[in-house]
Amino acid sequence: MIATASAVGDFPRVQLIVLLLVTGAVFWAAHVYAHLAGERLVGLPVGWPEVRRAGRRELPIIEAAVLPAAALAVSPLLGLGPSGAGWLALSVAAAQQFSWALFGALNAGASRTQAVIEGLVNLVFVLLIVAAKGALAH
Repeated sequence: MIATASAVGDFPRVQLIVLLLVTGAVFWAAHVYAHLAGERLVGLPVGWPEVRRAGRRELPIIEAAVLPAAALAVSPLLGLGPSGAGWLALSVAAAQQFSWALFGALNAGASRTQAVIEGLVNLVFVLLIVAAKGALAH
């Protein structure tokens, strides 16, 4: 979302922050719904405890939007224009994705080598997004 909105649109910073946070919330809701629908399909009852549990489990989706939104919010203090703010937010999101992959792998019991490989694979995905942003900007 950051790559496309900051490259092809002329969004004011506040609008881009709201767009980022709302997108995170919508993806969170879709994941919660999919999880609950899956439980219902296999015959498990779905009540408020399951809804809360699924909501907490999927909370990292919303959390992933917070740091890039914060980067957008502080970008004027760093003297960044709209393009620089977009790149800053994308860089924060990229670092976040790499870190989550690395620490997630380590937390799951992967060796350090395997965790670094997982982090690097995620970094390749990030670089593809950065390349797309660069291509959209020209």
